[in-house]
Amino acid sequence: MRIAVPKMYKLFIGGKFTRTESERYSDVISPRSKEKICNISRASRKDLRNAVVSARAGFNEWNSKSGYERAQILYRLAEMLEERREQFSESIFISTRQKKSDCNSEISRSIDRIIFFAGLADKWQQMSGTVNPVQSGYFNFSMAEATGIVGIVLPEAGSFLPLVSRICNAIVTGNSCIVICSEISPLPALSFAEVIATSDFPSGVINILTGKKPELVPHLAGHFDVNAIDFCEDNNDLNLQAKLLCANNVKRFHSLEKQWEWKSDDRNENIYEPGKFVEIKTVWHTMGM
Repeated sequence: MRIAVPKMYKLFIGGKFTRTESERYSDVISPRSKEKICNISRASRKDLRNAVVSARAGFNEWNSKSGYERAQILYRLAEMLEERREQFSESIFISTRQKKSDCNSEISRSIDRIIFFAGLADKWQQMSGTVNPVQSGYFNFSMAEATGIVGIVLPEAGSFLPLVSRICNAIVTGNSCIVICSEISPLPALSFAEVIATSDFPSGVINILTGKKPELVPHLAGHFDVNAIDFCEDNNDLNLQAKLLCANNVKRFHSLEKQWEWKSDDRNENIYEPGKFVEIKTVWHTMGM
């Protein structure tokens, strides 16, 4: 009998697939067939620090691009997913208990969601900026700026749509992100990393880590160069721990809990959701009489 060689998925850091510094790995078991699907790297604290360094470099380049450029890159990402929809549908199918038709529907909704955010990328600034009524002799206006590095903790019971939704909400305004995958079904996210690696995204804009959340989340929330946490996990103890660590450097903490379970008629195409990961800058100018 031939012995199958399971694929070893590496971490995606700085646009490259790297082995974990700890050299640890875990098995991914299909909940449907109970068979081993693949091996995944088990990220360590050192890997997380490397991801933060890469995300900072990626942020500087990504944030300097115009909204139009970011829109074109997101649209190209949707094109690439459309070409590989069968692969992603299969990865969701073997990683979850969803029906094949539901897997196909989730891919379609994910692609549509990327298209939505591609259209929003060059319009967000106009929609979020305001001219403020102040006393005569002054001109005052406010505009949104990306907050920096966003740490995203994905839900356990999700697959592909939560991944796409939370990444798009973070990066559409110019942020970079570090994603901690689901421990149960990380395969769709790791397949997504292979698409990002061949897309037009600058290195370090999207970093994807696999491993144990109790090991990684405290270091992510406590890192002083991470500017925001997008927490989509329903683990109350981990949620509280992350909140306390975020308070050390007044890091923004955004908790979704069960709200990631968007239905097809809901779509989560919310033009205000990216505002969770921006800072508002207000500028004063004097005006001549």
